[in-house]
Amino acid sequence: MSDAKKKIERLSFDSAESMDLFQRYSHRMVRIQTEFVDGFCALANLGPAVTVYGTARSKEGDPEYERARAVGAALAARDVATMTGGGPGAMEAANRGAHEAGGMSVGLSIELPFEEEPNPWVDIALRFRYFFVRKAMFSWYSNGAIAMPGGFGTLDEAFEALTLVQTHKAPAMPIVLFGLEYWGGLVDWLRGTVLRSGKISAADPDLFCVTDDPEEAVSVACAGIGR
Repeated sequence: MSDAKKKIERLSFDSAESMDLFQRYSHRMVRIQTEFVDGFCALANLGPAVTVYGTARSKEGDPEYERARAVGAALAARDVATMTGGGPGAMEAANRGAHEAGGMSVGLSIELPFEEEPNPWVDIALRFRYFFVRKAMFSWYSNGAIAMPGGFGTLDEAFEALTLVQTHKAPAMPIVLFGLEYWGGLVDWLRGTVLRSGKISAADPDLFCVTDDPEEAVSVACAGIGR
């Protein structure tokens, strides 16, 4: 008998330990459910939206910050909400651009020991404990996605979106990698090593586009809206 099975059988007869385990996990399940309910209620009437991913480390005046700000403004000009991770850097810039242009600005922040409070440019602010709940909100309410230059978090979010579209677990949506120089090496690797070795299909690199132009990024990301 496996150790796991022995553990399950032992718990079924040890009411005190079993109850403690149940209470600990039931509390977690309630919190997860509450985060989903809060998110769905807050965003139910959001309308068309594009998620802008990006680093928390850029500063006002940096070229990356100003390009993300231009993306938010361009989305607002199309009456499309800008949704970000709600943090500083490129996220703040995109929210700021949308807010300054009179558009809807949404920030879905995450509880982290080193992360700041949600940036001040959001009209709808939600704070999550669980990454997977937050990413579910991005997926559910996004009509498109734009990944500005970023680190592990941005890579995770961009590849999550690509995976969901590739596997048809989410409706097809346009995905943009913003920054030819920044993303170029990764794109070459995907279209070269990864494709040649058969790890992705020939059509998979067409699931995203790469650009340096904020207007083009927004145009592509909004391509499916209104169809």
